[in-house]
Parts: sequence; C-alpha cells; structure tokens
Amino acid sequence: MVNSLSSQHGLPPSVAVYCVGGAVRDRLLGLPIQDRDWVVVGATPAMMLAAGYLPVGQDFPVFLHPRTKQEYALARTERKTAQGYHGFQFYCAPDVTLEQDLARRDLTINAMAEDASGALIDPYGGQADLAAKCLRHVGPAFTEDPVRLLRLARFAARLPEFSVAPTTADLLAALVTSGELDALIPERVWQELSQGLMTAAPARMLQVLRQCGALARILPEVDALYGVPQRADYHPEIDTGLHVELVLNLAAQLDSPLSVRFAALTHDLGKAGTPAHVLPRHLGHESRSVALIGPLCERLRVPNDCRELALLVAQEHGHIHGSLTLSAPAIVRLLERCDAWRRPQRFADCLLACEADYRGRAGWGQKTYPAAAHLQAALAATQTVKSGEIAQTLKATGAELPQATASAAMPTRIKQAIFAARVAAIEPLLLTAQS
Repeated sequence: MVNSLSSQHGLPPSVAVYCVGGAVRDRLLGLPIQDRDWVVVGATPAMMLAAGYLPVGQDFPVFLHPRTKQEYALARTERKTAQGYHGFQFYCAPDVTLEQDLARRDLTINAMAEDASGALIDPYGGQADLAAKCLRHVGPAFTEDPVRLLRLARFAARLPEFSVAPTTADLLAALVTSGELDALIPERVWQELSQGLMTAAPARMLQVLRQCGALARILPEVDALYGVPQRADYHPEIDTGLHVELVLNLAAQLDSPLSVRFAALTHDLGKAGTPAHVLPRHLGHESRSVALIGPLCERLRVPNDCRELALLVAQEHGHIHGSLTLSAPAIVRLLERCDAWRRPQRFADCLLACEADYRGRAGWGQKTYPAAAHLQAALAATQTVKSGEIAQTLKATGAELPQATASAAMPTRIKQAIFAARVAAIEPLLLTAQS
C-alpha cells in the first residue's frame, strides 16, 4: 500500500515516505523529539529535485525539504569496499525496500520506522530492546563502520540505564582489534566524543569504550589513568580513572558547557606519569597534564575554547582549590594568570570545572565549594580598580621626569601601581573572612 505521507511531502503518490530513527525511538521512550529524519522509498533523485528538494548528500542521495529543511534520504543499501568510515559503496534505487534500508543501521532501537498512520515498523526488534533497556546491533555489518562503536558509547551515556548486549560487546572488541578505529578521521572522533560528553552521564561513555579496548586507542592519555592510585584522604575513590568519571558526571550535573566537561576529562592527565616511588602523591602533575593536553587537542582537532580552558584548569586547579588560604598578592597573581579581568566568563567556567573536580570524589558530591565564591568576590573587588585612571595619573607625573627615564620606567610603574591597587581592594575581603 502506498504511504500517504508522500502527498503530504509533495512527492508523487507512488512514493512512500517513513519517519525513521531517533524520532521514532525517542517517541517510544517518552523523550522530547529534537529532529525528524525521513526515508523515501520508490523515488529517484530526479523526482526529489522536481519536488523542490535541495540535494546535500555527498556519498548518497540526501535532500532537504524546501520548507522544513528536514532531511530526506532515499532508501539505500551499502557494501563495505575499503577500511574506514568512508569505505562503503552505496546503492540507491526505487527497488530498495524500507526493511533493506533499516538493516544497514547500527542499533535495533535506531532501526524502527513509522508510516503515515503512525503504525510502527520494527523488523529487527527495536521496541523489545527498548523495553529490555538493551543496546543491540542490527546485524554483523555493525563492525564494518568504526563510527558505530563511538555512537554506541554515546548512546550508552545518553541512556545510562541501558546495558550492552553480550553479542554486541563481542563485536565492539572485534572492531577494535581489526584496526578499523585507526582509519577514523579526527573530526568525526571529536564529533562523537563531544556529543557523548554533553549527555547526562558522560562517564558511561568512558566505561563502554574502556571495556572493549577502544579508550586506549582513542584517548590513551585518559585510559592510562585507570589503576593510578591517589591519597585516600583526598580521594576516597583512590583510582584516578574513577575520579575522572566522577568529575565528568558532576560537571554534567552542574549543566556545564562542553568546554568545562572537556576540562574535567583532561585536568588530571599528568597523574599517569607520576613516578612510582612517590605515589600516591602527585606533585607536579599539573605541568605534566598541560604537556599532554596540547598534543591530544592537536590529534583530535579540539576547538580552541575547549583547549584553552582545559590547559588553564589543568595548570591552576590546585591553586584555585587552595585559594582560601592565599594572601591578597597571591590571589591577584592567580587572577592575572587566569586572565580573569579580560575573560571573566572563561574564569567562571574555570571555577565551574574546579568545582566539579573538588566534588567529583566518592562521598563528596553534596559538599559546597567555597573557593569559587571567594575568588569571584575577589575578582569583583578588583574590577572596581580604575586601571585607566591610574595609568593616566602616572603618565602625567612622569612628564616631570627626563623623557628617556620616564618612557623606560613607565610601563613597570603602571603595572606595579595597578597590582598594588588590586591587592588593596582584596585585603578587606580577607580580613572579613578571617574575623
């Protein structure tokens, strides 16, 4: 029977249109539907163009609806022809069925469709796996596309109550040992990782990747943290890898932006390089973390905002944790290193990442983090200092000095005067805190 959705979408009546994938899955889960994707059966690219659809697919025919801009893909099959994400040959023709199109999808919960009447089409048991809270592959072709491993880990983080089917876990391990992951382009790896970081339980993504051996291939710097001990008085969870998981989930609980979550992921990378004879202390791990974050970001093409915040948090989180005991000059120097006056939002994000680090420990999740309020108050106090006026006053005074002497000494004099004024602005806060 011809799907009547075709006429609703401006296509010939001989064409069938189905809502597929995430929209069907999320409706069954009772979750908000973000986007709707459509599969068109029985059509040709010429038909889509004639109906006003805009072509966007590079590897296979995908079109945007001329009004809604939703994606419409022609039903297709695929065949593996080479290693990697792009190593596929696609077949798109009017004789490809909906069931054949759904068969190439990754998970059963993503391989469902709805027709015009809202009837569910579920040839691979996706609805049963939703009820069982199970992430299961559709077929053996799952291992042909390395992106599917990352997508499954991302779905596990989005649906943390779902388990991975044992047979699917076996395929994940096989995909890792096949070397397919090495063919992934960095941008696609970052795309999947960043989406996983933005879920409600990002640590679940790390767990799934680690269980199949993929974490060591994709994020070896993070994988190396598991099994590294920390002082039990500061870290009841002991294991540094487990600490990172707790920090990540705490960052999600704080509704942090991506840059904060990436900083949470990378802030302690240097602990994996702590010499064994000084464990469980980790003196100097901050600079070791900074040295690792740069190459990691280059390898995965991490955006600059994430890279910059990760470097800042790695270098300064220990000083920020201890800021309640710092003197006024030390606080001003900390604010200088954080570029807090020029970039107050980044400083606020840095404090948020540090809060996640502080509370991301076994049994510490409900603790308060007074260091953040302390430093924000210090920043607010120093923002009352009128740096421009100080500079103008000193320049006017400097006019009375010989020109060569004044021009050489003036920048230093201005910097010292502004620093002293900021220290003076903070000192009353410290006296209040101590009283």
